Amino acid sequence: MISCKIKSTYSFFLSLLFLSFTVSTSFAQGEQASVAQDGLTAGTASGDDAVAAAGETLFKNNCASCHAIGEKVVGPALQDVHKRRKLPWLISWIRNSSQMVQKGDKDAVALFNEYGKQQMPSFAFSDDQITSILKYIEKASAAPAALPADPATGGSAVAQGGTDGPGGGNAAGASGKYLDYVLIALIVVLIVMVITLLIIANILSGYLKGKKDLDGRDLEIVNQRFDFSKVYKSRAVQVIVGLIFAVIVLDAVIEETYGVGIQQGYQPTQPIAFSHALHAGQHEINCNYCHTSVYKSKNANIPSANICMNCHSQIKKESPEIQKIYRAIENNKPIEWVRIHNLPDLAYFNHSQHTQVGKIECQTCHGPIQNMDVVYQYSPLTMGWCINCHRETPLNTEGNKYYDNLVKLHDQANKGAAFTVSSNGGTECSKCHY
Repeated sequence: MISCKIKSTYSFFLSLLFLSFTVSTSFAQGEQASVAQDGLTAGTASGDDAVAAAGETLFKNNCASCHAIGEKVVGPALQDVHKRRKLPWLISWIRNSSQMVQKGDKDAVALFNEYGKQQMPSFAFSDDQITSILKYIEKASAAPAALPADPATGGSAVAQGGTDGPGGGNAAGASGKYLDYVLIALIVVLIVMVITLLIIANILSGYLKGKKDLDGRDLEIVNQRFDFSKVYKSRAVQVIVGLIFAVIVLDAVIEETYGVGIQQGYQPTQPIAFSHALHAGQHEINCNYCHTSVYKSKNANIPSANICMNCHSQIKKESPEIQKIYRAIENNKPIEWVRIHNLPDLAYFNHSQHTQVGKIECQTCHGPIQNMDVVYQYSPLTMGWCINCHRETPLNTEGNKYYDNLVKLHDQANKGAAFTVSSNGGTECSKCHY
């Protein structure tokens, strides 16, 4: 029967369209998830720009908290590192620096000692991923340096505030551009497929209408019109749409729930436009000079006005912002700084334990503070974030007999694995909750 052939053809093309849409959606979601977590794999797009874009995403997600291109942060500046070191050495160092130090590699040991014997976390990157990171560093090294902030104003105009922290505009990075191109291409393909199916349907319909030997059932199929009202009134369609809506709402609720209490990017306007970029960056004032208890107390204190006066009783006295400090002292009123980093009361955290015993640099948690005109919360400060750090950060046990037996037992049970904070009980609940 002709009707059977039409139904079979229609079912085939409808199934093909549905399958194409499903595969396209899954592909787009998979690409987005891959970019969000690991960056693009080197080679997924043509040209050095695509490789560098993939490397930029990996660098920002995994390296930027300790490294910058043109300046020292926690680790060394990476500008032109591809010229200073050979590629095999860099791949080995990025993948497992601790192993290179233990094997006595001359350059690795020298670098380890130069930066306070603070070991870099290991990364399970492929050779292509590491190459893409190095390609990004090479490209960034060749780029012209950014203009410095104006010291007369204490930095850029943003010093007076703004509530959105960094990461909003540039979070997607260059990789988002390629994902957009992929999605646009998929949409174009789907539109072409729909138009093609409509053309085929019209051709078949015109052909069948010209035939005079059709029976009643065939004529009914050829002359019937598609009724959209039957589609959206269909019980099956209503159930599917309802399920999709419920999944979207549930996903939004879960995402919002995960964000409760997380203030990453929080950047309040302070009562005085104090620039860390000017003081800690340009003038290289040690954090401990203002935050006097950071190396010896649980808390890193907020500096009192008299610390400011140690310098500003002699310099920049005419500045409108410095005059605010004078007025606070004259009126015997504290400066009401807005607190940014705030852990819940149920979590115990000790600054001195991390800075003195762990030898953790301020930038590890607070980000590139020496570049911030207005301070913002760089890290999420969630429990998972802390636990990951404890799992990845090796303990410096060299010359400390307290750890000898622990390290020996650990090495027997976990050959080749680094002795981390977690290995020493750093993820046990009562360490932070008691």
